[in-house]
Amino acid sequence: MAPPTARHKPNAPGKFKSDARSLKRKRDVVDHEKLQNLVDELDIKSEFKEFCDLPLSQPTASGLEASHFKTLTDVQSKAVPLALKGKDILGAAKTGSGKTLAFLVPVLENLYRQKWTEFDGLGALIISPTRELAIQIFEVLRKIGRHHTFSAGLIIGGRSLQEEQERLGRMNILVCTPGRMLQHMDQTAAFEVDNLQMLVLDEADRIMDMGFQTAIDAIVEHLPKKRQTLLFSATQTKRVSDLARLSLKDPEYVSVHESAASATPMSLQQFYVLCPLADKLDTLFSFIRSNIKAKIIVFLSSGKQVRFVYESFRHLQPGIPLMHLHGRQKQTTRLEITSKFSASKNSCIFATDVVARGLDFPAVDWVIQLDCPEDADTYIHRVGRTARYERAGKAVLFLDPSEEEGMLKRLEQKKVPIQRTKPREKKQQSIKNQLQNMCFQDPELKYLGQKAFVSYARSIFVQKDKEIYHINKYDLEGYAASMGLPGAPKIKFRKGEDAKKAKNIPRALLSSEEESDDEPKEPKKPEVRTKYDRMFERRNQDVLSGHYSKLIAEDGHDEIDDARKDADDDNDFLSVKRVVSVDESSDDDEASDEGDAIPGAKIIPGVGREAIVIDSKRKEKLMTSKKKLLKLKEKGTKLVFDDEGKPHEMYELEDERDFVRRGPADAQRAKFVELATEKVREADLDDKELAKQKKRERREKKKAKYAEENAGSEDEAPALVEDGDHQDPLELLASLPLADEEDSKPAKRPKKWFEDDSEDEKRKPKKNKRVIETADEPETLEDLEALAAGLLK
Repeated sequence: MAPPTARHKPNAPGKFKSDARSLKRKRDVVDHEKLQNLVDELDIKSEFKEFCDLPLSQPTASGLEASHFKTLTDVQSKAVPLALKGKDILGAAKTGSGKTLAFLVPVLENLYRQKWTEFDGLGALIISPTRELAIQIFEVLRKIGRHHTFSAGLIIGGRSLQEEQERLGRMNILVCTPGRMLQHMDQTAAFEVDNLQMLVLDEADRIMDMGFQTAIDAIVEHLPKKRQTLLFSATQTKRVSDLARLSLKDPEYVSVHESAASATPMSLQQFYVLCPLADKLDTLFSFIRSNIKAKIIVFLSSGKQVRFVYESFRHLQPGIPLMHLHGRQKQTTRLEITSKFSASKNSCIFATDVVARGLDFPAVDWVIQLDCPEDADTYIHRVGRTARYERAGKAVLFLDPSEEEGMLKRLEQKKVPIQRTKPREKKQQSIKNQLQNMCFQDPELKYLGQKAFVSYARSIFVQKDKEIYHINKYDLEGYAASMGLPGAPKIKFRKGEDAKKAKNIPRALLSSEEESDDEPKEPKKPEVRTKYDRMFERRNQDVLSGHYSKLIAEDGHDEIDDARKDADDDNDFLSVKRVVSVDESSDDDEASDEGDAIPGAKIIPGVGREAIVIDSKRKEKLMTSKKKLLKLKEKGTKLVFDDEGKPHEMYELEDERDFVRRGPADAQRAKFVELATEKVREADLDDKELAKQKKRERREKKKAKYAEENAGSEDEAPALVEDGDHQDPLELLASLPLADEEDSKPAKRPKKWFEDDSEDEKRKPKKNKRVIETADEPETLEDLEALAAGLLK
């Protein structure tokens, strides 16, 4: 058989792959064109009940199905078709109605139809007012967009800025907070937004208010004018100025609850309780004790109140897990608390309005608003944390009697149905005495209570709606007592108001009121001082003492300072009250006590050479401060010890002006070299003289030692035969003591009453004694030498 020709040769495997790619590209093109045609033919007036009824791409449909999203909510059925058409939208819907999917689905679909890739840059920007809400939106985006090839990123504060900058240029969809996004626009060079297609603002009313106004204006300036903008919130803004700032073009207003009977879900039961300010904490604790198997969110107006209520109730142990969340916490802590509360079945979390918007906590039973919200919109957002997605829920609003009329009127205007209820008296508990004991024993808790009180009073004072909030209508003294404080801290703005009123009163009238002779003056009763008064007057002796002093200084605690002064007078052991000179006589002391001014100069020993003139009681009091005295003391010079232990002054940099004043640098350098050379020459001469002196001393010592050795040898070697003395050498040896003489023996120890002779024999040391026996006295010189040799062995 003939070999196959080239035209009958089988195809290579690479050709099959290229053919498959080309077929896939053609299929994708056909699918995109078909999808675009379906969107163009879409009738926005028709009703859509399920996601499968909408012209969605296969990756989006698969992601929705995998995430168990099938049925469309009211806001989704109205907003998604308009957004797919490319319209700008203003969406207002009830809390928990599914607004997140209403803008995430159009974002994915519009980028998919435009065949967006990572090389095209940023395509959609989603802005959220809080970090927690941004994280929640990002998680939903990951779920429904799992089958897409887009890259998405989360940009919020509290994370590494450098890591975000490295990845920012490759992102197609960004979920962010306003402050962090503006920071990247100003500092990240690789971040470009020229190709942006969609801008989404979730909780738009909060983003558009004064808190984020400057940041949003700066972000919009960076964005291109030709884009699609979507605004969603539970309470939407319609102000022309806000819409003009965002460059909206003929926006479509989508509202779900405007024509409905209520702005809140029908499954939400809403109540309010008339509770005086002094009974709020008692009622709250009693409520938590009665619902220990429920999941509760308690809203307060400030983070300091959240901290105080959390710490107080944590010590009281109501029997339910307690948490707290506010904006001052670190990002990791906030995420941990949010996830922990979401996973719990029964717990209570104290939070500020950072939790009020958009967050989806599953199965929340109760929403308690301990502090009245600033307006009806904030109330709607708060209660929206429960009764989500047609589930049941309950909400309770605590109202002071002064807030009732105005707040109910605002809620009625927003179509919020609410009814009054009363707590059961049998289950009411009072925790005032326990809080007082806790504040007395724990200065830190008392400090937190004072800061919480001040922050609450200020939050009321700055409210715009004076029909509801008026600072003079609140029982602040009773509220301070209910927190365990021995008195209400004076607040700076209230003191200013009182001073302003006193300033407008005529002096004659003021003096007549103070010194009225018509009415009899009642004698002042002695004030009874309790332990709580003394507690409030003392200074905290712990790490919070500095902050506590600052709090007193800020809030004008003049009475506390006077009381503390009186307390110090009682315990003035070795404390300086007056500065008196050494030579001052007793007569001068009596004269100085008569008036405020102290005549003459007084010298404080050990402070300075100059006399300190004390001409007033105030200056005299200041001189008792160690810090003031330290400033008046003469400052010495620091010394440094070298290796030889000699002290010298530290080398410090000279002032530039003094250096220039002394002449040019070259002349000073030459002078310094000359002086240094002279010092080295003098030191060299001193070293040479010292070396000569040491050499001379060594020579003298050597001579003295040699002379001493010679003199010692002459004295120790006696001559056997001297010319002047006719002494016999035998007489010298005869005078030497022998080994067995009694004089050389040690003295015998006296016996004690219990010892006998046998013990004395045992105690004798056994020594080898050499006894030199001489039968006769030595007569010759040889005998004498033999005797001496025996002695020396």
